[in-house]
Amino acid sequence: MNSESLAPENRSKISAPDRIIDQIDLAKPKLAHAAPIESKLELAEKLFQKSIVASALKVAQGQRLDAPLVVDLDPTTFCDLACPECISSGVLNKGQFSALRIERLAEELVEAGVKGVILIGGGEPLMHRSIGKIITTLSDGGVKVGMVTNGTLIDRHIEILAERMSWIRVSMDAASPEIYDRFRPSGRKVSVFPKVIENITNLAKVKKGRLGYSFLLMQRRDENNVIYETNYDQVLKAGQLAKSIGCDYLEVKAVFDDGHFVIEEAAADIQKVQDQLDALAKIEDESFRVLRSSTWTALKTGADREQPKNYNSCHIAELRATITPSGVYSCAYHRGSEKGLIGDVTDTSLRSMWKDAVTRKLDPAKDCRFHCARHSSNLTIAKMSEGLKSEVRDDYDFFI
Repeated sequence: MNSESLAPENRSKISAPDRIIDQIDLAKPKLAHAAPIESKLELAEKLFQKSIVASALKVAQGQRLDAPLVVDLDPTTFCDLACPECISSGVLNKGQFSALRIERLAEELVEAGVKGVILIGGGEPLMHRSIGKIITTLSDGGVKVGMVTNGTLIDRHIEILAERMSWIRVSMDAASPEIYDRFRPSGRKVSVFPKVIENITNLAKVKKGRLGYSFLLMQRRDENNVIYETNYDQVLKAGQLAKSIGCDYLEVKAVFDDGHFVIEEAAADIQKVQDQLDALAKIEDESFRVLRSSTWTALKTGADREQPKNYNSCHIAELRATITPSGVYSCAYHRGSEKGLIGDVTDTSLRSMWKDAVTRKLDPAKDCRFHCARHSSNLTIAKMSEGLKSEVRDDYDFFI
């Protein structure tokens, strides 16, 4: 991907009041251990990549960018599964971008210099008939592309997914058809679990990017608060299965409620999961890792449901956006909410929408009291304006 060099001789090209940029060592880009897979969760560290840091500094100084650097893009709100715990249930099955508009939007993302696009939902991104064209346009334009999918339709697009995706994460949440069908029902007469496993297996054989098996920890309780269904005992089997079919990692996440607050669980249940994670450590190697999300860390450590934030403006809202058929939102946490709505690209170009958008309308101290994955990134950007020093890394992952 083309990007302006941040070597000393090019510093004058960067707007940096008080020469804050001089306080960062830009002369010696440094790759973080050949980008180990765990680095995908170190979001704040990604801000110091040579193609990102100048933009982060501008935001730290209160400036705006011409376009976001990373976009979560929902091509459609339609989905072929009916998961009861779906956090996007409120926006499902409410339309999609027309083929003409989303194909042009992909071109606009390239023209605007967006560095990474995550095809997600909302609905199931592979259900949009233009998905192949979208991916091709973005990747041909130098944009890194990731995807979160339920995996049922991978076989229809396996060649383009294998060749052009930086990463694909498949939402599974189970290691057996019985548990899968309870938490990820499809409405079909037969379980789609075997089909999804087959799709992942076949993709793993030919893919160039990373492939992940996502496991959301879920438990259901009756009116007496007694657990009657759980997938907590499937973590070990899920990890073993993920490795056996060629996945690069298993990612374990704790479930949260409609307000994005992590749901508390009993200590014994948390320990049950931890014991399985300890067992999975024995099968980790250079080709397979177990990733623990920030929500799992919060659950395991007994962190308060609320994550206090002593700032009133979200810096990351200048660097990222969530684009959906119903509008453009400050972030995925506020997808579908009027408070998080900052524009619409249905009939307006991306650049025009972004120019007029009030990107920092949310007050994190009031509107984002849940555990935010980019809280540390916001703190880091704030410190940049105070002269934070850090070595610049070579580019390794634009999904900040």
